[in-house]
Amino acid sequence: MASSEEEQKDGNPEEEKVEVKIENKKSTKKKSKKNQNQGEEANLRVTLPYKPKGEMFAVAETFQGGSRLQLICEDGERRMGRIPGKLRRRMWVRENDLLIVVPWSFQDSKADVKFRYTPTQTSNLKRLGKIPEILDIY
Repeated sequence: MASSEEEQKDGNPEEEKVEVKIENKKSTKKKSKKNQNQGEEANLRVTLPYKPKGEMFAVAETFQGGSRLQLICEDGERRMGRIPGKLRRRMWVRENDLLIVVPWSFQDSKADVKFRYTPTQTSNLKRLGKIPEILDIY
């Protein structure tokens, strides 16, 4: 019995040391993860227009009320943009926002808005050279 009590007494301090070591390892892992995230900022995933479906970049120029706005598209045309019903309350568009739009197949002077880029996403796209020069107002 005495030997088992000694082992338990001797075992407790060793276990505490091990716990301290584990905590130190965890803290070093957290630091390394933070350093990795800073290096991966260039690899952010952003939605791009899907050309086979006719999607393209556009910039919101002016608002005309009723979820309609004037757009300057990447093909050089000005179109009347419409925010569809399911996106009206979710998508708040401001002037000079970069958008993805789809021109109507039966009326080319109008288009539906599909996606809005945040200012950070817009600056990243500009830095990578994805935005056409005709829309390069940023």
